[in-house]
Amino acid sequence: MRVLVTRPQPSAAATAARLEAMGHEAIVLPMMEAVHDSQAALDVLSLPHSAIAITSAETIRALAPIKDNLLPHLATPIFCVGPATAEAARQFGFQSVGTSFATGRALAGLVAETFSHEFHGIPKIGLGNLIYLAGVPRSPDFEAGLQDFGIPCRVAQVYRMSPILYTPKTVDTLLQANKPDVALFYSHETARHFFASIPPETSDALRGVRLLCLSEHVAAAIPAGFARIAVAAEPSEASLFALL
Repeated sequence: MRVLVTRPQPSAAATAARLEAMGHEAIVLPMMEAVHDSQAALDVLSLPHSAIAITSAETIRALAPIKDNLLPHLATPIFCVGPATAEAARQFGFQSVGTSFATGRALAGLVAETFSHEFHGIPKIGLGNLIYLAGVPRSPDFEAGLQDFGIPCRVAQVYRMSPILYTPKTVDTLLQANKPDVALFYSHETARHFFASIPPETSDALRGVRLLCLSEHVAAAIPAGFARIAVAAEPSEASLFALL
């Protein structure tokens, strides 16, 4: 099966390798790229805090250039959405890693539980001392969940996802020569930018392609007229691959 991978690098390469190990052919067309602001992380972490939260492994990549400066913070509890983000935090050197199910709301619930008492080995932390190292754009779910629990946090935007501006001819040539059977979409912005980037004739040619989306929010970015849309049962790559 020929599978179009639209997520940013280096995640796109990792996804392509997994697909090819399963016997599929991967067509890699990243629609977004990360622009890091490591200084924003340094600035906010210089302020008093007792815990950190992240909702993407991209945050860890943004911290890589300043790792030596962060050695004093590696013992600080860090809360992560999903196992992939948590594993990236452990590989970076964080010693006390809390993991939620792969949604911002679930992470807010884990933070609230830990603010109340020690949770799965993570020591109780003080109200008002949480730092969220975030990206742009991002889902509002984590911050909204914290607000529902009455937990304040200080937000620092340490990366932003910027669209890659391909010419319509570049995209059309790639997809006409390698028409996919399936396209994978991991974020709302990626899906929106993809369909904004392709010419009408290419869009028409793709109407029979299966479009697999990580969540309903991602699927909402797909224009009307595409009937073969499926949504992962949970927001994880394993669940998305189960739809292949």
